[in-house]
Amino acid sequence: MIAVVIGAALGLILTLLGTPVFIRFLVRRGYGQFVRDDGPTSHHVKRGTPTMGGAVIILAVILAYGATHGVLMLTSDVARGPTASGLLLLLLMAGMGVVGFFDDAAKITKKQSLGLTPWAKILGQGTVGVLFAVLALQFPDSRGITPASTAVSFVRETALDFAVFGTVIGAICFVIWANLINTAATNAVNLTDGLDGLAAAATAMVTAAYTIISIWQYNQTCGGLRAVESVCYSVRDPMDMATVAAIITGALIGFLWWNTSPAKIFMGDTGSLALGGALAGFAILTHTQLLFVILGGLFVIITCSVILQVAYFKLTGGRRIFLMAPLQHHFELKGWAEVTVVVRFWIIGALAVGLGLAIFYGEWVLTQ
Repeated sequence: MIAVVIGAALGLILTLLGTPVFIRFLVRRGYGQFVRDDGPTSHHVKRGTPTMGGAVIILAVILAYGATHGVLMLTSDVARGPTASGLLLLLLMAGMGVVGFFDDAAKITKKQSLGLTPWAKILGQGTVGVLFAVLALQFPDSRGITPASTAVSFVRETALDFAVFGTVIGAICFVIWANLINTAATNAVNLTDGLDGLAAAATAMVTAAYTIISIWQYNQTCGGLRAVESVCYSVRDPMDMATVAAIITGALIGFLWWNTSPAKIFMGDTGSLALGGALAGFAILTHTQLLFVILGGLFVIITCSVILQVAYFKLTGGRRIFLMAPLQHHFELKGWAEVTVVVRFWIIGALAVGLGLAIFYGEWVLTQ
């Protein structure tokens, strides 16, 4: 548990103190945000605000993770170095952040709101996602448990297992499934990142939930002293998952100090893709893939608004359901203040997280 506290504190301090330094660097370089001309007119004042703030979040998380394990190894007789699960999640997060960085860099170079081509972004996301998925099926611990499983999971692994198709085909199916989760999560956070502080706080709520879930899984690990064997969890490195989740939560809270309205910096695609990758990693490595749909309910609603808008537009020859998609901009165009939209969406996100945690704990209680 001490690792969770130390990690969260370090993540918060690093972004809280490091973000203003990065803001000054970006201002000197002239790396500012470009705003869509067809968006809410109130956003035009944001043109030129420093972007790529996600680089601070990624760096803070990696440094805090390394420092936390360094402290534990120096102060404990028990070896507590980085785990396979923790390193894999950081790989996915940082890898997606690199894709987002190139997208942000392209926007700055072109001086427009469009960055990488869709196919270039898909190729980058796919490359990182495949690497993560393949490695996640490696590195079994002493119990033979690998970071990821070929079984589809809800609050735990279900009977639906890709391994039924054989070892090779099952692994290929898992890689495809993991990439669908990763692509959905990264694009969902990216679509949500449109208002000051919205995506940062919404993501922090979900990572806080994964901190709680992972601690619970650690306490109920199969073979553990406190585990109820009939409903225990076969998850590799749950406490390290809790540590990484706490670090990301702390880092996002520190970043939110500067990202809340009026934002002094935007996370950019560097941040939104990295955070989406982290959420996908938690869903896969904690074996709560389908539960993530509920925990990230706000992201699902916003993504569905875009899907519905595009589909309806094509089917009706130009008619729209919403004034603008993603959904948060629809309410802005209806006259809601940006802060009002953000806070109300935070409430929706919190309710979704609460429901997800209730289902996770309720399943354990009901199946004892």
